[in-house]
Amino acid sequence: MLFNSHVFMFLFLPITISIFYLIAKFKSKVMAVSWLASMSLVFYAWWNPKFLILLFASIGFNYTVGYALVYIKKQHYNIIRPIHILVLGIVVNLSTLAYYKYFNFFIANINSLLNLSTPVENIILPIGISFFTFTQIAFLVDVYRGFVKEYKFISYVLFVTFFPHLIAGPILHHKEMMPQFEDEQNLNVDWENIALGTAIFVFGLFKKVIIADNLATFATPVFNAVSQGAIPNLFEAWSGALAYSLQLYFDFSGYSDMAVGLALLFNIRLPVNFFSPYKATSIIEFWRRWHMTLSRYLKDYLYIPLGGNRYGEYKRLRNLMITMLLGGVWHGAGWTFIIWGSLHGLYLVINHSWRKLNFSIPNSVAWGLTFISVVIAWVFFRADTAHSAVLIIKGMFGLNGISLPAKIAYKLPMLENYGVKFSGLMPLTNLSTSKVIISVGISMCIVIFLPNVMEITAKYRPALGIEKKSIETKLVKYIQWKPSYLWSIVLGFMAIISILAMVQASEFLYFQF
Repeated sequence: MLFNSHVFMFLFLPITISIFYLIAKFKSKVMAVSWLASMSLVFYAWWNPKFLILLFASIGFNYTVGYALVYIKKQHYNIIRPIHILVLGIVVNLSTLAYYKYFNFFIANINSLLNLSTPVENIILPIGISFFTFTQIAFLVDVYRGFVKEYKFISYVLFVTFFPHLIAGPILHHKEMMPQFEDEQNLNVDWENIALGTAIFVFGLFKKVIIADNLATFATPVFNAVSQGAIPNLFEAWSGALAYSLQLYFDFSGYSDMAVGLALLFNIRLPVNFFSPYKATSIIEFWRRWHMTLSRYLKDYLYIPLGGNRYGEYKRLRNLMITMLLGGVWHGAGWTFIIWGSLHGLYLVINHSWRKLNFSIPNSVAWGLTFISVVIAWVFFRADTAHSAVLIIKGMFGLNGISLPAKIAYKLPMLENYGVKFSGLMPLTNLSTSKVIISVGISMCIVIFLPNVMEITAKYRPALGIEKKSIETKLVKYIQWKPSYLWSIVLGFMAIISILAMVQASEFLYFQF
């Protein structure tokens, strides 16, 4: 079930909220939590009911392992130690993930390397498996470290399956969510949270349906054409790369906003997961703003256990490379994801090494270098093959020929003497150059100059990690959200045009990870 679908907004959500608060009137916390957990399972089963078995098995296994960890730590056994139980839990979780996500990739590469013909299996990737697997691995590690206090089964089920985060994050910590699920005050109707959550959901819906899906109409034709052997020129390559970078930005930003908004309808605050990453002036800052809970997860459960920065600069940079390489592998089974992760690892190594020199450059230059580096890496993230990605990047550097929009031909006619062509259409896709420029240009202006939704609503602390001090610009002070007639009209208009545009609900890009 998709957040941006009619069945979700006009059937599933109203029923879930209404009965949740109806049950809550009787102050039955267990029943309210059970209802929310049950509807979260319905939400997941809507996609493919048979994978409920996998989800139940994962929940049951990890709950049992967690319980065993607590019990064995109390008994102080000499033969079986907590670390043995923890390793078993992590191995089983990662093995399950590896089978569904990486088995065919492994077989295909073994076949290619050894010239074999081992058949691949028809494996369907269960939606959200990376997120609920990583969430539960974090849970087991936290139990082992002694951070987990609450341990009721139905609350654990809701912790794993809570539908606003189940499919594409954020990745949750047990200690962040359990106190909220156990707090009886959250059973009361809070009209401020409902108004705030609805507003944030509408912002996210607008980003997804009106902006991201529109940008997809420019990005997809370019990448599809290149995958079929076409050679993109300068303008086409940049159009495709920028359109996809912005599509992914608004798609994931929209999902993150919608998840936060939906959770608020139940008085639950999720951790902030997205905070204007394209405003970053370094790759280090980019990863503090993009998929923030994944960055936190990789730091806490991979980078630090590898040694972090405790054993010298060389090992610190090595650990960064390993962490980002595995972060790339987490996103998907393919060499393009491995290259993407390796690029970001290299970027971080360069960024940290540069900082050691204590040499500063203007913010505008730092921003430009960061943004272009991110866009180049996104080409590998999106392309079907590494070869297709290289073709697009060569086009971005003008190595496949240069073509510019016809509207500027009269300003730069001398360029024709150097092989530059002018056209009103992109030859590769027959897309209008003016439409591409306008759509990409407006989207870039929104990204760079406007505050994000978390800033606009920061006064009300919509998510964990967002405080009033998050208001960074003077502009935010003038357009911050508050319950008012004006904001009701603006958001009502955004909701109407978004719903009218939902002819066919499109999946969020992060669903595939």
